[in-house]
Amino acid sequence: MAPRGRTLLLPLAAATILVASTIFLFAAAGARWRPADTGLPVPPHAFSAAAAVPVPVPVPVTSNTTTSARKELSFLDENGDPDDPASASASGAARCDPAVRVFMYDMPPEFHFGLLGWSPPSPDSVWPDLSTPPPRYPGGLNQQHSVEYWLTLDLLLSSSSSAPCGAAVRVADSRDADLVFVPFFASLSYNRHSRPVPPEKVARDKALQEKLVRYLTARPEWKRYGGADHVIVAHHPNSLLYARAPLSPAVFVLSDFGRYHPRVASLEKDVIAPYKHMAKTFVNDSAGFDDRPTLLYFRGAIYRKQGGSIRQELYYMLKDEKDVYFSFGSVQDHGASKASQGMHSSKFCLNIAGDTPSSNRLFDAIVSHCVPVIISDDIELPYEDALDYSKFSIFVRSSDAVKKGYLMSLISGVSKQQWTRMWKRLKEVDKHFEYQYPSQKDDAVQMIWRALSRRVPAIKLKVHRSSRFSRSDRGHK
Repeated sequence: MAPRGRTLLLPLAAATILVASTIFLFAAAGARWRPADTGLPVPPHAFSAAAAVPVPVPVPVTSNTTTSARKELSFLDENGDPDDPASASASGAARCDPAVRVFMYDMPPEFHFGLLGWSPPSPDSVWPDLSTPPPRYPGGLNQQHSVEYWLTLDLLLSSSSSAPCGAAVRVADSRDADLVFVPFFASLSYNRHSRPVPPEKVARDKALQEKLVRYLTARPEWKRYGGADHVIVAHHPNSLLYARAPLSPAVFVLSDFGRYHPRVASLEKDVIAPYKHMAKTFVNDSAGFDDRPTLLYFRGAIYRKQGGSIRQELYYMLKDEKDVYFSFGSVQDHGASKASQGMHSSKFCLNIAGDTPSSNRLFDAIVSHCVPVIISDDIELPYEDALDYSKFSIFVRSSDAVKKGYLMSLISGVSKQQWTRMWKRLKEVDKHFEYQYPSQKDDAVQMIWRALSRRVPAIKLKVHRSSRFSRSDRGHK
């Protein structure tokens, strides 16, 4: 062969040997590289090369060998949980990991269960004995703002060794916690003690708030991050009136922001929680479109101050419309019972802004599976980052709602198919608005804890950014 031909063949031969060696090495290693290492599904043909060179690899024999070898992608549902039932059963222990770890102050009973007239079982005790039923929260309108009661009970139960798997767990050391919970029953304090009772010169509610501020701001847990990781429930719009400004670095759990200054409360910092509904939950609901004779329903106070004037306008526009029930109602005249009956037999239920942007009427409608028609421009909704309310509610701007004929045209134009789709979705989400003890999977208590857990990264970011230079300064002193 000519010298030039040999010169061309040498690099070609070397390249051929290199490619063959590479194929052999990958084939040999293929049996050791498994889909489980990536956590991703691998197409069946991915190991066709390895199959040509069988290399036995010992695999431990366990009951989960087949499952782990066929691991597939899992997706999260709207609550952040795997939506694959098989995945849920295979990783039951992992699903029991709480969404958030919470340290709760052992505050004197006068701040919480003492407001219910409960006396500790012993001088050293702060909390009720959960081996017996806990002290009951008062009924009526008091109960619609009872959020702190349910969260406190849930934390107390989470400390028990027999506690069911929940979204939050109470920890004994604040340094192990994501959040610090303040067990002050602010709404109950306002409802029962906002007016001075002679010989009092200062109402008990105000005195407790002042005491609360002194208590918290003196604690090392508050001083550590300036209260940014603290959680305070003030669900009644008028509760925590005197303490909200000095305690504003904390995360507030509120019904809305209607009576809060933007520097004190905002959606970026705080969490909106649902009211405890007053209407009865519609269980085993089979009353579909044709079984609900009333087209549009509203029962409640009509003449309201501030932003609630729209109720009057709508009342005069709608009271004579066919298939519309629009009437005054109150708790005193068995309003909750009558509202339950009315909502259960109605296709759409009006939720109109009153003295504040929100009311428990929305949550009454949800558990009645009556499609909410929300006319409240400034309303904020519970866990809206996880729930798409537009799939089971209709939103109407106030400026549009008061236009003659607009609302009735809009509601009448919703087809039976569209309404049924929203009705079915209501039956799926109503569990998220149930307050229960013990809490149950995805109920209101656990949804609130998850909403709070989603605030933790932002809190940590704020804390870490604010301490950049303070750490450096300490290191150079």
